[in-house]
Amino acid sequence: MKNYVYWITFIAINSGLLFGLNMAGISGAVDSIKDIFELSPNGLGLVVGILSGGCMIGALLAGKLADKYGRKKSLIATSIVFAISALGCALSQEIVSLTLFRLTSGIAVGLGSVLAPMYISEVSPAAKRGTLVSFNQFAVTTGILFAYLIDYALVNVPDGWRYMLGAPFIFSVIFLVLLLVSFPESPRWLLTKGKNSEALKVLNKINPVSAQKEYDSIKSSLSVVEEKSNVSFSDIFKGKLGVVVLIGTILAMFQQITGINAIINYAPVILSQTGIGEDASMLQSIFVGIINFLFTIIALWLIDTKGRKTLLLWGAAGMSLSLIYLSAAFAMGWMNIGVLIALLGYIASFAATFGAVVWVVTSEIYPNRIRSYATSFSTGICWGCSFLVVQFSPWILDTFGGSILFGLFGVLSLISFFFIQFFVPETKGKSLEQIEEELKLTTDNVKTDSIAEEA
Repeated sequence: MKNYVYWITFIAINSGLLFGLNMAGISGAVDSIKDIFELSPNGLGLVVGILSGGCMIGALLAGKLADKYGRKKSLIATSIVFAISALGCALSQEIVSLTLFRLTSGIAVGLGSVLAPMYISEVSPAAKRGTLVSFNQFAVTTGILFAYLIDYALVNVPDGWRYMLGAPFIFSVIFLVLLLVSFPESPRWLLTKGKNSEALKVLNKINPVSAQKEYDSIKSSLSVVEEKSNVSFSDIFKGKLGVVVLIGTILAMFQQITGINAIINYAPVILSQTGIGEDASMLQSIFVGIINFLFTIIALWLIDTKGRKTLLLWGAAGMSLSLIYLSAAFAMGWMNIGVLIALLGYIASFAATFGAVVWVVTSEIYPNRIRSYATSFSTGICWGCSFLVVQFSPWILDTFGGSILFGLFGVLSLISFFFIQFFVPETKGKSLEQIEEELKLTTDNVKTDSIAEEA
């Protein structure tokens, strides 16, 4: 049923909502944390950026957990980690415990950033997969907007920073209940474990008209190369498969090294450098969240009509132009409304393209038999890059100024444009098995396995 696939997608994307709440929630608490714990720019960068370090750990663990225990149980564990980390951050009395619980939050975000898109891609019909996977990014932007609104409401409340960091706890509990009560396992994972009747039952709930056809297609794909224990992490680096994983990983890197999480986490700090007060910078940060939210809706609208590659090219161009202006503005001292407009232009370009589309492409181009490993690897590298960006952005901003920071992000955005143009394939409207066949990954892996057996 059409409504059923939307319902289970809604449950899965609660992981994205918690992602956004944890990622942006600290933005309003930055000044309080810096003053209370007397942090240097690098110390502040560590407290904020350690979440991305945890994301890398969580993402690298996600593939193994998803394959061994299933997508559903892994998401249940993720929701519990989200709840524990939110309470821990809110109740921390010293910088060490706050940093450790921020790391724990990051592990949950990293797990969810792999598991939710993977799950949605595996239960979605081909014609709607781009939109449904993009709902996860929509949930992320919703979480970011909620975080900015919560932060603004609490900015003058005593110990408000604790409530800002503790807010995800409530949403974590809701997520856990939904997973336990009304959430099926991925039919593709069930088939790899020989649970054929359960898989067919889930497919019938999703779309009874095409359930048998989808079932046969997945079974046929799995019969080419059985997904058994001999599929190892090292397989993702072999032959043509290795090239595709490299493309997906570099694309995921560009999503982060073009600066999005530096701007999301430090929006009030960046805006305060234009000369406006703290309350005004917090209010303008809400504009950042609103634009992020609205333009993600545009991504949902366009991704299954215009295609993945076209949107990515538009996004890289828009981000480059916005960042070049920001670099020039900080260099020339143009501290006016133009800075906010350019910042919002960057956010709009990212949200309508890179924010949603990168997760869709990386969930689509990896074959079913190693999707969990490959997605885990590329997402882990993505979060490693995010950690470096968030860690060092305050230092670059404090030492060299906004011109250098935004100029660096602008150059990387321009490079991403050419990378997408020449290396990223279009996957719009194709089944996961069809994408695998067109990229010639099945035959390549069969040859690799045959050579290994002969050896």
